[in-house]
Amino acid sequence: MSRTTNRDTPSTPPASAPADASVPVPAAAHAGPVSHAIFRVARLHRMIAGQLLRPLGLHLGQELVMMHLWELGPQRQTDLVRLIDSDAATMTRSIKRLENAGFVRRRPCPDDRRAVLIEPTAASQALRREVERIWAELEDASAGGLTPDQQTEALDTLRRIEDNLARVAARSGEGGS
Repeated sequence: MSRTTNRDTPSTPPASAPADASVPVPAAAHAGPVSHAIFRVARLHRMIAGQLLRPLGLHLGQELVMMHLWELGPQRQTDLVRLIDSDAATMTRSIKRLENAGFVRRRPCPDDRRAVLIEPTAASQALRREVERIWAELEDASAGGLTPDQQTEALDTLRRIEDNLARVAARSGEGGS
């Protein structure tokens, strides 16, 4: 009985696998190998993204706020929370940091006296080019070794996984817990 990848014996990783890929799946996670793989990939992706963004003075996720502002223009903070699927406290901290760095400014919303619009500043336009460059670098780090067909297949699989998780999240939100 031959298997191409044997996660039960960490001493026999696939020949082409980098050293980190040979980390064994803990016994408690054997019932969830896809979930464990998602966790590991997400952790590495976030780590690399954070390293790439740090020289710009950005914290992870702030580039997404800026991307939405560049594309959509001024937004209410509550709309940014929804667009990025964040929470209000995290968004407040992100906006404050971006404002202190000179990348966004707040102004009163003309339609709603209680709301404030967050808008990108002219200074953020140079940041935009750098964020786009970093995302291209992150994409290459993530998918650079994949053929176009493999990239399409990976995106399709990730979309299906996201749809599955979104359905579960919606159901758990309905239950009130």
